[in-house]
Amino acid sequence: MPALRPAVAALAAALTAALATAALTTTAPPARAAGLQEVTGFGTNPGNLQMFRYVPDGLPPDRPVVVALHGCTQNAASYATGTGWTKLADQWRFSVVFPQQRSANNLNSCFNWFEPGDTRRGAGEALSIKQMVDRVKQDVKASSAYVSGLSAGGAMTAVMLATYPDVFAGGGVVAGLPYGCATAVAQAFGCMNPGVNLTPAQWGDKVRAAYAGGPRPKVSIWHGTADTTVVPANAGELVEQWTDVHGTDQTPDVSDTVAGYPHRVYGGVVELYQITGMGHGHPVDPGTGPTQCGTAGAYVLDVDICSAYHLARFWGITTGTTPTTTTSTAQPVDTATGTATQHYVAGRIGVTDYNTLGARYGYTTAFTLYRCPAGWTDKPDCSPI
Repeated sequence: MPALRPAVAALAAALTAALATAALTTTAPPARAAGLQEVTGFGTNPGNLQMFRYVPDGLPPDRPVVVALHGCTQNAASYATGTGWTKLADQWRFSVVFPQQRSANNLNSCFNWFEPGDTRRGAGEALSIKQMVDRVKQDVKASSAYVSGLSAGGAMTAVMLATYPDVFAGGGVVAGLPYGCATAVAQAFGCMNPGVNLTPAQWGDKVRAAYAGGPRPKVSIWHGTADTTVVPANAGELVEQWTDVHGTDQTPDVSDTVAGYPHRVYGGVVELYQITGMGHGHPVDPGTGPTQCGTAGAYVLDVDICSAYHLARFWGITTGTTPTTTTSTAQPVDTATGTATQHYVAGRIGVTDYNTLGARYGYTTAFTLYRCPAGWTDKPDCSPI
């Protein structure tokens, strides 16, 4: 990674301070956590990043890998503990990679989402993260890959989705920014606040210029409506960018609420969660319930919804992980009544079945699901949805 000139270094320091206003008072613990393992020698590592990973005991082959990118002043351990990804990895049987920024690269440990040398395919931090995925695929025979991150990590998530759509099948941008918003540190301030307004096609062209191939990943976008660090307008620009990339319009096919928060789905491939009243941070819902995860902390905010849980469900990486009970005849063993949204939030159905059932019954009309040996269905004879 090229060294910054003194004047640019000063701007970079100011930018990273703006992205993490508590940098002077909040110090993340060292990158050590139960089950978190540092991996070295994972490639040429041109971005000079550290790699940590979490692999559940007895993980079978052909399970996904999730890359989780921390925000400024955070590190791999704090992000792993706070966001709930390790709990979900145990629950749904996938591995997680936690890249970690070095202070030598960025004074406040932000990923350099605004540096051209770190945001191109085959270069810098973007290539280092891709090499981490390659290593996990080699070591634990991981299948598909997904990526999510907060703030600077969210902006770097957009980088990975744009530059390596052939590697990542889905992504989650939390309090982040569109790909290509800034190509110099001075521009990044305007991207963060007040934001940059481009047409969907202009945003989409930036992604297509990063890598012309496909298919393109599914994208879930999360943003607090009270975020003054990375303003909520960035979520709207992200929706425009990725709907254009997917060739769908900016009119949602689904408009509902999940856990009390506005939720929109566009063409089944882009979704937006607007977390009403939340500032700059990663949404979590601490607890032991099936939809709960995470531990509140600096920039990890308890708002009664766990974004990691919903990201994994949107990507479709929760299937095939619960043993199926077999019986001599296919008969329902339980029933549940609710709307499509309520069934989805309760974990009975994934996003594909959610869209199917919503179209079939309406998103606000209650209907009955039947729990059968093969899973939940709306058919009392246990035939598939």
